Amino acid sequence: MLNVIDEFTHEALAIRIDRKLDSTDVVDVLTDLFILHGVPENIRSDNGPEFIAKVVRKWIADVGARTAYIAPGSPWENGFVESFNARLRDELLNGEVFYTLAEAKIIVESWRRHYNTVRPHSSLGYRPPAPEVFLPAFASAPTPRSLAQRPTIH
Repeated sequence: MLNVIDEFTHEALAIRIDRKLDSTDVVDVLTDLFILHGVPENIRSDNGPEFIAKVVRKWIADVGARTAYIAPGSPWENGFVESFNARLRDELLNGEVFYTLAEAKIIVESWRRHYNTVRPHSSLGYRPPAPEVFLPAFASAPTPRSLAQRPTIH
């Protein structure tokens, strides 16, 4: 599992699951996230081989971000992610048996969405980091006045 967390909002931006993950997977996930959310100033990660690979370091530099690796054996330098990983393990992984990779992807993505949109976070005043907002159908319907202002098409 490759977990990508926004330290500022506490949102779990992505959880990539595969039998083996390498530097190409890291670049792929980060590319998608940078397109959606913009390029961050820093990317903090542990010193796993998929993160310290020359390809990843060069790509991060090329997009204008800086790397902020944590020292080996120093999980306190990455406390929020360590806490996230513990919650993922306690709330999901310890209670599930995945029979296929596809099943794992679906269940973990469902948990990630719940974590972001429903689950309260004490550090955020017991609110979720990215609550879903629903607009009633009539809120986006045109008003009679806006209909009258539209040009007539013949």
